Amino acid sequence: MHIEELKGGEVGEGGEEGRSSFVGYDAKRVLVGAGARALFYPTLFYNVVRNKIQAEFRWWDKVDEFILLGAVPFPIDVPRLKELGVRAVITLNESYETLVPTTLYYAHGIDHLVLPTRDYCFAPSLHDICRAVDFIHENALSGRTTYVHCKAGRGRSTTIVICYLVHHKLMTPDAAYDYVKSIRPRVLLASSQWQAVQEYYCHLMVRKAVGCAPAANLLVKAYEVGAASRDLILFDDSSLVVVTESDLEGYDPSSQSETMTSEIWADLSVVYRVRVAGQAALARISCLWLRCGTNQKISSEKLNRESSCSIRTNHLGGISVDIRVC
Repeated sequence: MHIEELKGGEVGEGGEEGRSSFVGYDAKRVLVGAGARALFYPTLFYNVVRNKIQAEFRWWDKVDEFILLGAVPFPIDVPRLKELGVRAVITLNESYETLVPTTLYYAHGIDHLVLPTRDYCFAPSLHDICRAVDFIHENALSGRTTYVHCKAGRGRSTTIVICYLVHHKLMTPDAAYDYVKSIRPRVLLASSQWQAVQEYYCHLMVRKAVGCAPAANLLVKAYEVGAASRDLILFDDSSLVVVTESDLEGYDPSSQSETMTSEIWADLSVVYRVRVAGQAALARISCLWLRCGTNQKISSEKLNRESSCSIRTNHLGGISVDIRVC
């Protein structure tokens, strides 16, 4: 691992760059929202026509014993859904694109969870994903089918279903996505939606890691209480690495200038600046090198495994990290 001094332009969320990013994100939401409203009925009509003339363009598909994934239902579809065993519905649509009121679902004995999510470039929040996955699971335990839908059953709803499969069917994100696509070929995740799936997967790995080692002072505790999940790092093989304070034993901060040392340890002491990884790599990790200018290493007791190691580099906030995994 080597740690680089933060550049002047790298400011936190409270700095100018953070404020500019927030303003840009907010503007994007407004523009996309306006476009989504304008396109809702034309695209809905297009989907209805394709459903009528193309047998393979189904309105919904059964992707699990207790899950239907599909497009926005019409009021006339509610009795049919009930016949199919649906006793719960998750709506990812915003209010203007929701065609069935909650009262109609309740009248047919169907529970309704509404998680409004903007169409196209946006994904459900981690909090909403957790709520949806728990909702599906609770219904499945009672033998109740859940219908998960957005407008077309392609992006927002697929994000939820994939996260459920990752959690309760023990699939990897890639395997879950391929599985759903094999059943409903037109599913397609936007980059933000795929990132949401990856972050949910990381969330699960963090929970497992903390559960396996409750005494460990993990530097990722802040993630569990709401740190910005967009900074979470995944390696290319979907494995993750948990870094604890004990991994930094043996590093001599006196080898660096006073200014840089204070910056380094300020970063390391703030738990959310070091992100986690997960169980796959945790089982394999045997080497962790701290190179800070002079290539100073962590205590030899931590590096006593003799096997070939590969190096992966990740940037955690202002910290550049090389991790050797055997």
